[in-house]
Amino acid sequence: MAARTLVIGNRNYSSWSLRPWLFMKQNGIAFEEVRIPLYQASSKERLLRYSPSGKVPVLVEGETRVWDSLAILEYLAETHPGTRGWPADAVARATARSVCAEMHSGFPALRQHLSMNVRKVFAPRTWPIEVSEEIERIQSLWQSCRERHGTGGPFLFGRFSAADAMYAPVVWRFVGYAVPLAPAARAYCDAMLALPPMQEWRAAARAEAETLPQFEMGP
Repeated sequence: MAARTLVIGNRNYSSWSLRPWLFMKQNGIAFEEVRIPLYQASSKERLLRYSPSGKVPVLVEGETRVWDSLAILEYLAETHPGTRGWPADAVARATARSVCAEMHSGFPALRQHLSMNVRKVFAPRTWPIEVSEEIERIQSLWQSCRERHGTGGPFLFGRFSAADAMYAPVVWRFVGYAVPLAPAARAYCDAMLALPPMQEWRAAARAEAETLPQFEMGP
């Protein structure tokens, strides 16, 4: 196995896989990629060769295994301090960790109704109130981060950080489900979509052969 390997699932559907992959690509961290299509008869067995949880993503470096998206981002920020994965300012850093934790554990309605599907663009619709509230919460988070800490660049904390990696799947969700966005949120999505690794991920997702019907029906 290579010195550093990232195990991911289907690019089209696996939002958790996207997060560390994007961070590593954007920061020029070299790694070998192993892609294991999910929800196949052999998926669990193949994943358990790498991941103690049997889930993606997992980062493997020698005897070290890190098997959660946010944990991987923390590990990479520590082992590659030049990436400045977290803001240098203590208040901004605490805010960045808070918004990442909220993304990691929250927004259940968004996950249920707007599953990531990079290949599809669904027609606009009216969302259940709980979905609309979570969409507004995310836009509020983005705006607050940009106004308080984002003056140095187009991303949540100015330069690209772990927080942007955590919210990258939301960008695909908002675009794919034609979610109406405030101008500031639209500008942030445009900046994220312009990243070469995001374009690379989309091209690879479109080339994947697998289709998972449970994520193709739309809302």
